[in-house]
This record gives sequence, C-alpha cells and structure tokens, in this order.
Amino acid sequence: MKQKNILTWAISAIIYLGLVIGGYTVYASLDSNDDHTDTHAETNGNEEKESINEQAHNDHHTSQRSDGKDSGHSEHVAQSESEVVTNVKYVHGLMIIDVKDKDQKSPELEISHEKIMHLIIVSADLDDYYHLHPEEKGNGIYTLKFALPENSYKAFVDIKPKNLAYQVSPIELHVGKGHGEHEENSLKVDTNLTKTINEKTVELTTTQLGINKDVTLSFDTKGITPEPYLGALGHVVILDEKGEKFVHVHPTSEEKILFETKFDKPGIYKVWGEFKFDGKVNSYPFVIGVK
Repeated sequence: MKQKNILTWAISAIIYLGLVIGGYTVYASLDSNDDHTDTHAETNGNEEKESINEQAHNDHHTSQRSDGKDSGHSEHVAQSESEVVTNVKYVHGLMIIDVKDKDQKSPELEISHEKIMHLIIVSADLDDYYHLHPEEKGNGIYTLKFALPENSYKAFVDIKPKNLAYQVSPIELHVGKGHGEHEENSLKVDTNLTKTINEKTVELTTTQLGINKDVTLSFDTKGITPEPYLGALGHVVILDEKGEKFVHVHPTSEEKILFETKFDKPGIYKVWGEFKFDGKVNSYPFVIGVK
C-alpha cells in the first residue's frame, strides 16, 4: 500500500513537472513573438523616421540648389535674384555709387573689360547715353565727377562681384526739378543700320533676330580699324524699349568686330556700339526689332 502511494506521488510529480515545463515553453514562445513584433515595429518606425529625415534633407538640398543659396555658385541664382544691392546718387556734379552685399558689407569686385565698374546712364527717352567708369573710394563707395544735364535717367551698374550673384537692374536717377514723370518711349526700328559720327561710319548687320537663340552682331567700320577699347575692338550695350532690361553682350573675337548675345523676349531694343577712333570714343545707336 505504501509502495503504491509512493508510485502515485511520483507519477503526479512527473505530470506536474511536465505541465510546468510545457506552460513555460508556450509562454516563452509567445513572449519571443511579442519581442520580435516590437523590434520589427521599432525598426519600421526608425526606417520611416530616417526616410522622412532623408526626404527633408533632400527637400532642403533641392531648395538650396533651386534658389542658389548656400550652393557656393552664384550662377545657380535665378536671374531675378541678386546677392548685391547697388544705389546711385548724383550730388553737385559727383556720381556716387554704393555697392553692398546682403550683410551690408562691401563685396570684392573683379575686373571686367579692363574696369572694376561700368556705369551706364541713359535718359528716360533713351536718347542720351553715357558710359562712365567710377573709381573705388573704400567701403563699397565708388565716385566720379561728371556734369550730368538736368533730366530723368536710368542708371545701370555693370559689375562682377566675386563669388556673388548679381543682376544688373535699372536705378531711377533724377537731376534737377520737374523730371519725375516718365513717358512711353516710341522707338521705331531702323530701316537703315548705317550711322556716321564724327566722320566715322559704322554699319550693323545681325544674324536672325529670334528668341532664346544666339545672335551675332557684326559691325563694319568701313575699312578703318578701331583702336582697342576696354580690351576689345569695341563695346556694346543693349536695352529694351522700356529701359528695364539690360542685355549683356560679349565680344567673340579679338580680330573681328563681332559680338554675341541672346534675347529672351520679343520687342524693340536699342543697341549702342562704342568704338574708338583717333583717341575718341563714338557711340553709335541702332534700333532693332526681335520677334
């Protein structure tokens, strides 16, 4: 009888131990699955967070590239945006030009066409034209003594700031009184592109005048070679008929009087070709139409 009780107890103990071990195994398995699920969820969360951060970085990088900021290359800046501000004043026969960057510091200017600054001044009706070269006085100030007749003008400060984007824009300039009103210019396209000034004749011919295409301007000086001027055989400035758009023009040859430019809008434009003969610079005006 005693032996039977011991056997019964032993069997019960084995069964109990088996139940405990089995229960623990099931619990451990469930807990392991929970841990795996939590780890997977945390991994997905981190991956999602990293993806958002990466996208934010990419968006920021794209923004930097598109607006030009922090890109380190001024050519990435849109044409309408400038990192340099210029102001022009005329006080008692003295032209005063103030050049500052966005931090109100004086930017370093590079030499362009043999000069550190080209100041183009035209009357509101685009009749009078002056090409000046102010000199640096320090702290972003450039000056030049010049007798400017009473009138309303637009000034264009043509400079090349080092490592900064710059877009030439018109600056209103009034000399004297009663010249505050601007009238619409009534430019008419020239039917004859041959001009004579101081007994020196220049004829302009162009390739097809179209939009967003390279246009070559060729000047025939009728057998007289101009004297070197601003590092080339001539200099060319172009404005639209409203006097708002300053078109950059670049010489393409040191031996021929050829210039290349591009027009982004149709309209009427005025061209000034500057050539030096007998030690004096003549400015030849031409009016052309771009379709």
